Amino acid sequence: MDVDLRPVRKLRESAAARSALGPIMEAACAAPADLGRLRVVCDWIQYKQNFREAVVSRPVANPADTADTEVEIAFDLRRCADIDPENLSAHVKQALAEGQPGLPLEPWVPGRDSCIWRFNQLYWQALTHWEVATGREYEQSLPGGESDARNTEAARELILELFRIWDELDARRALPEELYVLELGVGNGNQARTWLDEFLQLDRRHGREYYHRLRYLMGDYSPHVLERAHRAVAHHAERVSALVVEATRPSVTLGFLAGKAFLVYISNVYDNLPTDELACIHGRTYQVETQAFLTEDDAAQIAERFGVGRDELAKLIDRLLRIGPELLSESSPGQFPDPGQAVAFWQATWEALRLRERYVPLEGLDRYQITPSLTGEILRPLIEGHGDVRMHVSNGALGSFTGTLPLLHPFGRIQCHDLFLTGSRQYRTGFYGPGKYDGSVVNWVNGPLLQLIASRRGFGVEFTPFRQRPGSNITTLTAQARD
Repeated sequence: MDVDLRPVRKLRESAAARSALGPIMEAACAAPADLGRLRVVCDWIQYKQNFREAVVSRPVANPADTADTEVEIAFDLRRCADIDPENLSAHVKQALAEGQPGLPLEPWVPGRDSCIWRFNQLYWQALTHWEVATGREYEQSLPGGESDARNTEAARELILELFRIWDELDARRALPEELYVLELGVGNGNQARTWLDEFLQLDRRHGREYYHRLRYLMGDYSPHVLERAHRAVAHHAERVSALVVEATRPSVTLGFLAGKAFLVYISNVYDNLPTDELACIHGRTYQVETQAFLTEDDAAQIAERFGVGRDELAKLIDRLLRIGPELLSESSPGQFPDPGQAVAFWQATWEALRLRERYVPLEGLDRYQITPSLTGEILRPLIEGHGDVRMHVSNGALGSFTGTLPLLHPFGRIQCHDLFLTGSRQYRTGFYGPGKYDGSVVNWVNGPLLQLIASRRGFGVEFTPFRQRPGSNITTLTAQARD
């Protein structure tokens, strides 16, 4: 039996985490499974809202014989500490039971293809309805009630650095007439307003009239968010353009910007994009497949509450994800007499949504596509030869990042504030998603992988703490062409 204790920091800081280890091991040893083929994994899932039960099992298929599988039992130390030790064995037996109960909402798929990302997309497309139902704007649901990346001092530093670069280029008569700055993930517009207000004040002192040459582009994949942010900067309307941008393929909309952007500012976007997970177990590489489902109890409660047959529930959820709450209400007025009722159905389903997982052998890293233009071969130095590890591939973030690099002017830079891991060893000592925010998905981003890919394209990437709020989980990524 292999035992993998990942939450190193919590084991030192939390007596509850340590006290849960004894009962967990007792329950694992009493499990109705071959202990010689059992893996025990302990995490500390920091997201109170997440997609996992306190105890789950994951089959680990043998590449040579898919009928010969190991089993991984995963425990959430945070929740297991609250389970009576005598009941923990019952949780293990339930997790190991064949033909696990529940209502599946999809077949087994790679993580990035799960319907959780359709829910995530619906959240941003129909955000107005969600906010009306909750009575608060989405930023209020973030930890601390706001984004970490809204700060005048940080804006001033960026602007003064731009002035320095532009002055040097202007002295060599190499400064373009139009000075492009791009923001991706515009939030409620506070960042853009702060940045543009500060830019105008500093430019007046600077005396070079760069403001009149500035072209500030706001890009977001939520039309509602983009419209609200654009209103926040109405007093800079002549300098600002708003564009709906597919986050994972920015060049589709922004190709005209190639080689022109002096600054691309990104805040809390990458952690909200689809991702797979890969794992190396006993020297073999696996892909983590997932299946979204509702427990039998949750399915029954939702069906009863909204007058839906249990067998019709999965089709109705799929319809919600395809057409949204407003059209669902219009097409099914008997069940959902107004959009608010359809939103309530959406929220109840999201609250109950769970994920099962299994490990499926990967034929080869070179045959795994991270993005259409990038294979898994680049993962080899991160995932192989370092023992057992499981990590995010950050497919959506990589697509966005590699699509943004060509937009940069030779003296341009990307500055991105997000939930980055800055070393691959971190995956061995903690849980980094997926977690649930109010209606969206969050995963930490594989920073070393972005760093590796940027290096192969001639760009340097550095990670620094977000200095304006010490103790924040936000890390700042800066990417620019190497000299």
